[in-house]
Amino acid sequence: MKYFLSILFLISASCLAQKTTLYCIGDSTMANKKDPDKNPEHGWAQVLQPFFNENIIVENKAVNGRSTKSFINEKRWDSICKKLKKGDYLFIEFGHNDEKIADSTRYTNPHTSYRYNLIRFVKESREKGAVPILLTSIARRNFNEQGVLVPTHGDYPLETRLVAQEYKVPFIDLEYHTELLEQSYGPEKSKSLHLHFKAGEVPYYKEEKNDDTHLSLKGAVEIAGIVINQIKLLEDPSLGKLKNSIK
Repeated sequence: MKYFLSILFLISASCLAQKTTLYCIGDSTMANKKDPDKNPEHGWAQVLQPFFNENIIVENKAVNGRSTKSFINEKRWDSICKKLKKGDYLFIEFGHNDEKIADSTRYTNPHTSYRYNLIRFVKESREKGAVPILLTSIARRNFNEQGVLVPTHGDYPLETRLVAQEYKVPFIDLEYHTELLEQSYGPEKSKSLHLHFKAGEVPYYKEEKNDDTHLSLKGAVEIAGIVINQIKLLEDPSLGKLKNSIK
């Protein structure tokens, strides 16, 4: 009996050891939301797990309202970095809150502190044997009167691209691909990707809601699908386990 239990324990330990964790760090566009059965808002990493088989465990550590600066200063990065192990993956998507120049706890200069915070995430995750993947911020639904989608993120996506290029980090230009998504739906239909509700239309919101930044379940699933498709296209041998675990 003891022999049988020992064998069973070794088999179980071996199965657990084969699991790979995909950590996600970022802001509210990525984060898990409370009451997902009632809350219309979803982060795109919140709906990521179903795209993978059981070999990948998605740990979504993105938090509403955080910039690279506040994520680090609140010790959230330290707590994740301690858990990273060889072969894990790390999605990094910030920018929406780094650009809030009126808030000293969150604002970062894109060319200095934002850039170096991204470099820190890359270097420290690699030191633990994990594989970082950089993503630009998702586009906002910001159409002008002529139906042109106007960018809102300034130089933050540019710095993400430059860090990825300089440090040879797998990179997904999520801003570009979500721009294409918004444009494919157009100024009116793209509201369905976000949070546009009349007063009383859904129980969760008592008043009218017009939010062009955050995502509906439909928008979250669409963007998660984009991320998965881009992972498939990346030619980087370090992404093998991640690619092979996509359903």
